[in-house]
Amino acid sequence: MVLDGSAAIKPDKYGQVHEQALWQRIGAFEALEKDGETYICRGTKGNAAIVFLSDDMFRVKIFHGEQVDLSSTVAVLPQSGHVSVSVAEYAEQVIFRTASIQVVLDKSNLSVAVEDLDGQLIMQQYPVEWNARGEMHASYAMPTESHFYGLGEKTSFLDKRGEKYTNWNTDVYAPHVPEIEALYESIPLLIHMVDGRSYGLFLDNPGRSDFDMRSQETSFKIGCSTGAYDLYFIHGPQLKDVVSRYTSLTGRMDLPPKWAIGYHQSRYSYMNQQEVLELARTFRAKQIPCDVIYLDIHYMDEYRVFTFDPVRFPDPKGMMEELRSMGIRIVPIVDPGVKKDAKYKIYQEGISENHFVKKMEGDIYFGEVWPGTSAFPDFTEDRTAAWWGDKHKYYTDLGIQGIWNDMNEPAIFNESKTMDLDAMHGNNGKPLTHEELHNIYGMLMSKATYEGLCEQLDGQRPFVLTRAGYAGIQRYAAVWTGDNRSFWEHMAMAMPMVMNMGLSGIPFAGPDIGGFAHDTSSELLIRWTQMGAFFPYCRNHSAIGTVRQEPWSFGEKTEEILREYIGLRYRFMPHLYNLFHDAAVNGLPVMRPLLLEYPNDPNVTNLSDQFLIGEDLLIAPVYRPDTTHRAVYLPEGTWIDYWTGEAHAGGRHILAHAPLEIMPMYVKAGSIIVEGLLKQSADDTANEQVTFHVYGAAASADFAAAYKLYEDDGVSFAYQQGARSELAVQVAGGSESVTVSWSYSNPGAFRANREQLGFTLHQPSFVPKAVAGLAELSLDALAAGQAGWAWDAVKQELHIQVDDRAEGGQLVITE
Repeated sequence: MVLDGSAAIKPDKYGQVHEQALWQRIGAFEALEKDGETYICRGTKGNAAIVFLSDDMFRVKIFHGEQVDLSSTVAVLPQSGHVSVSVAEYAEQVIFRTASIQVVLDKSNLSVAVEDLDGQLIMQQYPVEWNARGEMHASYAMPTESHFYGLGEKTSFLDKRGEKYTNWNTDVYAPHVPEIEALYESIPLLIHMVDGRSYGLFLDNPGRSDFDMRSQETSFKIGCSTGAYDLYFIHGPQLKDVVSRYTSLTGRMDLPPKWAIGYHQSRYSYMNQQEVLELARTFRAKQIPCDVIYLDIHYMDEYRVFTFDPVRFPDPKGMMEELRSMGIRIVPIVDPGVKKDAKYKIYQEGISENHFVKKMEGDIYFGEVWPGTSAFPDFTEDRTAAWWGDKHKYYTDLGIQGIWNDMNEPAIFNESKTMDLDAMHGNNGKPLTHEELHNIYGMLMSKATYEGLCEQLDGQRPFVLTRAGYAGIQRYAAVWTGDNRSFWEHMAMAMPMVMNMGLSGIPFAGPDIGGFAHDTSSELLIRWTQMGAFFPYCRNHSAIGTVRQEPWSFGEKTEEILREYIGLRYRFMPHLYNLFHDAAVNGLPVMRPLLLEYPNDPNVTNLSDQFLIGEDLLIAPVYRPDTTHRAVYLPEGTWIDYWTGEAHAGGRHILAHAPLEIMPMYVKAGSIIVEGLLKQSADDTANEQVTFHVYGAAASADFAAAYKLYEDDGVSFAYQQGARSELAVQVAGGSESVTVSWSYSNPGAFRANREQLGFTLHQPSFVPKAVAGLAELSLDALAAGQAGWAWDAVKQELHIQVDDRAEGGQLVITE
């Protein structure tokens, strides 16, 4: 006879009814208080604190009790400054008014409307609700013409209307398909556009949050399962305004070292020192530019971080020195898991100095990752972050200047794929559970890494790459989109994903070129490299057991095409670096959806398969096999084919011819793009000659074009102390002439290493007869370095070469 215990009558066995927790609202308005810069609205069941950060941004935090905690996560930079706000209280409303907007509080239920100063509705938030389980949400008005952007690294198309996403950093090896609601990054910023006008909503909550633009027809919902409902409203009205203001709130990237913008080669894994050196020598022998080779987990001694395997890599310092002599750097992977090993110094220190995450009861939290049973640093503690950062001296002493953070969601080999939700983080004296802080763990790891490298590199700029992150990650790291696959669909999905990351404040991002898992093909690698050459982050990476993806892996024809497009990235390096500088200054992305520049064009609200680099260079990748033509949408203006010089009227679709060696590219007439010389590494400063390419110049008074080229040494932080310069170029049309002028600002602070400047006018509306002060030469004479001008009648291009002088200069071109 088998005896039953109490478990035999457990309630689940008999279908326990799971009653839904009742939702409560904040209730009716009771009083308005002012505490410094904070307005506290008391309701019958809860309270709302409102803080105006600028005329166009304010914060609303829901709280209970008498006092509100207005501390923020590390995602939000300290905000200061007084905002002039007028407050008027009426029988049914309280109205807060700044120089740009008015915030209308409904006294009956404390719902919030934001209007412009003419009373036109911008945003409507219905009452915030919560339940006894700590979940909170609010609904927002969603007109039929709504479009949604942002949310960082999410699958599906550019416009997120009709989608629902969860923010919970998750290691997703497979599948990456549209219904996957959570990947490695969580950026809880939603940008809502209606009739060309935009605003942003940023929920600063590093626990699980949900953004639902699918379930209701006339409203969308933003909610969180734990923690505070701490919402920032960011007014546009232009999409660019929202992005710029959001990045003023969460921070902007520092300029990366120029080498980090070059081409990167990776594999899981390059197994030993000899393989790495042969790889580098092959790049140089084949004249394929490359700046970085990555070391995946096999470089370590049994996957212990801050080690090299003594057999596979017997002389890492010597290897670094040889690579640097070739202009190539190493970026090694560093995961957060520290192997449980009593003889391992990092583990010993972590135990003795109390750096590891623990359970409430005091036991160290252990999880299974690559090294086996491992402990995890508690990056929420500043002292632990400093300890971790200091440990990178192991790498910097070897000459390493970049680190690759992986598995930092954190990923654990268990059923939940991450750390136990009840693990505790010290949080600098304000302990919280992992459930409440999960999404910020990876960002704090990259912050510790970046700050440690900054201290150790003697004024040189570090590079950090991360898989996981949270709002503000752009201050510390570039982001790659994780373990994609060698599918054409994944190539296509990378475009809207990285464009939305750019709109979410992350300008330095990109996918693994060629796809990480599965086997790529020659055609897929060609098409993906063509596209990837213009993504902000440019790395080829492939998984263990897959076919090789180095540029020469598929024979001479493939190699030739890949050499051309990787080289094209390096020729565009001055322009790319200029755009990275813009991102550092104003927060706008390098890679942009057409929507950012043409917000009133209905054809681009969900245009997901082409993009802009800056304002004027349009890239239209081919992302299907056996395809030699594709439709390209050209917005308003005239667009010039980069390859053929053919001009196309905009505001329409065209059919572009795209044989395997061609990716369609177009430059807007009236723009200037700068190109440099082809180099094998981005920080080669032997000759920094640049050519300003002017498209569609006209000898008429209504033509004008301008460009400002930012330059510095590309490797140090000296630019922050003024060691930089800007070269301003203006092109102005006149009666039967065009004038090109240029001048330096701050010319003595930094001087690029060059003797000459070039100017090329593509498809001008006239045939030049003379350039004042310069002799007409042959194209060969110009190529040989002589100063002068030459007209290419076949290509309809005017080429000019002049001496580069600190005082600048001017040219008058007559027809």
